Amino acid sequence: MVTIAAGRFGLERNVGILAATMFGLALGEELWQAYLPAYLTALGASGVAVGLFGSLRDLLDSVYQYPGGWIADRIGRRRALLLFTGVATLGYATYALAGSWPVLCAGLFGVMAWKAGAFATTFAIIGDSLPRDRRAIAFSVQSILVRVPRIVSAPIGGAVLAAMGLAGGIRLCFAITIALSVVVLCVQYRGLRPDQVRQAPPLHPGGWWAATLPIELRRLLLADCLVRIGEGLAASFIVLFLVEERHVSLAQYGALYGLQQGVALLFYLPGGRMADRWGRPPLIALTLVFFAVFPLAVRLATSHAAMLAAFIIGGLKELGEPARKSLIVDLAPDDRRASTVGAYYAIRNALVVPAGLAGGVLWERSHQLPLEAAFVVGLVGALTFMASRPGFTVR
Repeated sequence: MVTIAAGRFGLERNVGILAATMFGLALGEELWQAYLPAYLTALGASGVAVGLFGSLRDLLDSVYQYPGGWIADRIGRRRALLLFTGVATLGYATYALAGSWPVLCAGLFGVMAWKAGAFATTFAIIGDSLPRDRRAIAFSVQSILVRVPRIVSAPIGGAVLAAMGLAGGIRLCFAITIALSVVVLCVQYRGLRPDQVRQAPPLHPGGWWAATLPIELRRLLLADCLVRIGEGLAASFIVLFLVEERHVSLAQYGALYGLQQGVALLFYLPGGRMADRWGRPPLIALTLVFFAVFPLAVRLATSHAAMLAAFIIGGLKELGEPARKSLIVDLAPDDRRASTVGAYYAIRNALVVPAGLAGGVLWERSHQLPLEAAFVVGLVGALTFMASRPGFTVR
């Protein structure tokens, strides 16, 4: 699949290997990712503890971003990907051995080495390898290769958990992920071309912010922060809300989640083509609106048809993601691309850190509150972006 995509869209070799990496790891992670809140609860975690896990994930997503980008600029893209994938494999092993929810939290430190530490590297490889008018479509192709496992693996994971029980089933899914990550490491080692080692900037995000963050990127960052804070309030509680309040089974939730990813999959290529041809801002604004509406749609869904509609909206919130990602790469300095992308996401994700815990506190008061609060905060973010009237160029 990766070879076909690379040939069809003219992706450079390292971009193709990166796509294979993202596909392979997602194939394993999506077996269990959507069910972690339920597994935490089964291991004795309270609603606040589930929220704390989400906040820890967001904290690491922030803390790892800028150092991860700095490492990619300093030691090269190939070595950085090998490093981050190896550390993530140790995290998956910790998940598999966890007998209590605090151990699961410890494993998160390793897992996030890929999900956050390598994140800026993935952007930098695309920016290094492709011209501006092909970047959005490249992000679309990679996003498709990540979402295909969500469509396939999430329902399979739900079926495995239903057949074997939550604890036994999810541990089998962890073991499969470990095996896939070892295969990915071999593909990276043999397939990635050595790349240029750059002169990385000093490891000081504050100085980077003052010196190089353009006003266009600051506008996007402000809106992005608000929308992601809203998302963080509800992210860990959507599955719990549907299971506990709407009496949806884990297998049914897996099917709904697969529908969401299927809708996203259908719109990635059109979204990438439109972004490369007509510009980034309109699609970014539209995707921010869908981010805001999704949790409210879940909150209001009382029938199966309404749940289907809600998760279709959830899929549409990915429409403008290739546009947003390519715009960040467009605005990042060529000689510090990974560091700049890492600093952007470090700032954004740091501001999102308290959202999961706040969502847990709201959940303890009322199971509807995290979803309602997510809508309000997300809508403010979308309106902020539209009111800023950013003067971005088409390319």
